[in-house]
Amino acid sequence: MERLFCDPRKCVGCHACEIACAIEHSQSKQLWSVILNGELVRPRRVVQVVGQTVRAGMPGRAVSLGCHHCDPAPCVYACISGAMHKEKGETICTVSRCVGCWMCVMACPYGAITPLVTALKCDLCPDRAVRQGRARYACVEACPTGALVAGTFEEFQHVLGRPIESPHAQETGTLP
Repeated sequence: MERLFCDPRKCVGCHACEIACAIEHSQSKQLWSVILNGELVRPRRVVQVVGQTVRAGMPGRAVSLGCHHCDPAPCVYACISGAMHKEKGETICTVSRCVGCWMCVMACPYGAITPLVTALKCDLCPDRAVRQGRARYACVEACPTGALVAGTFEEFQHVLGRPIESPHAQETGTLP
């Protein structure tokens, strides 16, 4: 199953992925409409700084975090209402079944589930399923450095073993 990964060597913490995700999950799917209409939108990804300070005033590495669609998924086992479940390898949250107990939030090893009124997590942009390459996922398409990529865990491990490429070297947004 294809998953989204962030190469922390390339992530600059610009939050473009968060904005793109929030807009993708808005009613209008347009930045200006969201702003002008005062739509309340929330991203399913979050950029966090991890690690120790490298030098005085310089934070650790930034990384864009989202659901890893684990298999097995700890959030699915922890969910008491059955809202979190697996479909075709994806970890899905059926919002109408979520009771807001936050067991999934506590069980997620990546901190990828946001506790709002209901659990909020990456849904792999279902409205973009027909798109290909970088355009398949809003966050991957918006990432200016190519830090966000789609592929398998094994492919991502291979990428981490290679030297950093230019952001334009991988125009497809998918892993080899």
